[in-house]
Amino acid sequence: MTQTPAHQQTSAHQHPALTATDPELAALVTAEERLQADTLRLIPSENYVSTAVLEASGTVLQNKYSEGYPGRRYYEGQQNIDQVERLAVARAKALFGTDHANVQPYSGSPANLAVYLAFAEPGDTVMGMALPMGGHLTHGWGVSATGKWFRGVQYAVRQDTGLVDFDAVRELALKERPKLIFCGGTALPRTIDFAAFAEIARESGAVLVADIAHIAGLVAGGAHPSPVPYADVISTTTHKTLRGPRGAMLLAREEHAKAIDKAVFPGLQGGPHNQTTAAIAVALHEAAQPSFRSYAHAVVANAKALAEALLARGFDLVSGGTDNHLVLMDLTSKDVPGKVAAKALDRAGIVVNYNTVPYDPRKPFDPSGVRIGTPSLTSRGLGTEHMAAVADWIDRGVRAAGTGDEDALPKIRGEVAELMTAFPAPGLPTA
Repeated sequence: MTQTPAHQQTSAHQHPALTATDPELAALVTAEERLQADTLRLIPSENYVSTAVLEASGTVLQNKYSEGYPGRRYYEGQQNIDQVERLAVARAKALFGTDHANVQPYSGSPANLAVYLAFAEPGDTVMGMALPMGGHLTHGWGVSATGKWFRGVQYAVRQDTGLVDFDAVRELALKERPKLIFCGGTALPRTIDFAAFAEIARESGAVLVADIAHIAGLVAGGAHPSPVPYADVISTTTHKTLRGPRGAMLLAREEHAKAIDKAVFPGLQGGPHNQTTAAIAVALHEAAQPSFRSYAHAVVANAKALAEALLARGFDLVSGGTDNHLVLMDLTSKDVPGKVAAKALDRAGIVVNYNTVPYDPRKPFDPSGVRIGTPSLTSRGLGTEHMAAVADWIDRGVRAAGTGDEDALPKIRGEVAELMTAFPAPGLPTA
């Protein structure tokens, strides 16, 4: 009698309909579940969503088309969909304390593009942090549509401190007079001074856009200052530290509400993804609970503890440490390229991403740095007492990458998997 492979048995147990229809795809989903369960996920833009968020993402709301906004749709049969979106909007406004919220953007980059459409014309000058300094592609960087359709000018961080030089930012803004100034980014380990950016935007006549995609959960949980009193518009994804589905939101002052809504629809998008809107509503409800506040502060405490443990092991950290969820390591002194280190750590069960560091002499696809973060491991329940072990695994993995000691990596992977077994991940099958 032919025996069914173990991975197909597991897949059939967890995903019976998917397994019956497409066993090949079901097996891949099961393999990913196992990978997320067994490895130490340190990519700062990743997290684990709750079972409730997963369930909301897969509901029959998938079947509805809903162009327009609640009460102003171009399709009938929206009685329930309108309530879902209104619920998500109300929760976003309450959680962040903002006048207006749009929960329809498909992801962070389209949300940022909507900001351009609302406030700028093609060819206008826009200003953001340079990508190699920790900024984001959509802040006017050349290879992005935002850098091709608009004239992007970039500010940097100081080479000696890794911190933003606000005198230089002000000088650039007054010289270039941009329509938009973006603050925030994708590899910034320090607190964003929204008040300082707001003063520069006011003085230069620019609209200030706070991109809090990485830190939205920290803001919601009171572990990072809020941009709401300072920024004209706030752009954020709903995953990462906020622990929601892959989506985005735009938050704004009431005076900008119509411009933002028109830019999202009909400016850039058709019907919203209603199943994602529902999952965003669930995530926002979870983020309003006292336990989420504890989680947000634990993310920062873990990141600081991990940074201290890495410094003690001789690692160079951009800006010397962290104030938030993210640590950016410069491996130049270790004589190990970031890409080589990241791939070795992956084989050791430690999932990171290679990343440029400020003033990096190496190319972006083969940079000097590695970017790590603590949202995922905090969601699993790891605390500051575990960060020395995490730093030790990273240290051993990087040293193994430098010496070519492949035998060391499976040993680390086994130790990682053993600890992960003691801290089951939210949303993942337990058997």
